[in-house]
Amino acid sequence: MLYKFKSKNTGDVIMLELHGRRVLEIIGKEAGPTGIILPEQMPAALLALRAAIEQEELLERQQQMEHNADSKHQPPGISLRHRALPFMQMLEACHRQGDSVMWGV
Repeated sequence: MLYKFKSKNTGDVIMLELHGRRVLEIIGKEAGPTGIILPEQMPAALLALRAAIEQEELLERQQQMEHNADSKHQPPGISLRHRALPFMQMLEACHRQGDSVMWGV
């Protein structure tokens, strides 16, 4: 299943269910089949996403330091920063325009 985020002034952002659900949970939205993010909610949503990204990157750096000598350490997968960037750009653009972001699955 996919989450499809839409707005009037940006292209759609599509995420696999797992990643879309995580982003919605980070910003404090119920990850239901449909929903809306109002312009006045976007600054807090962006702050929450930035904080989650910083936390994930700090954890990754700590894990790299712990496993620095371990040649079996797996490289990280796609980070939250990379997954959330198009969504964050959408929120920023919509906030500037005063538009809502809606989603559906």
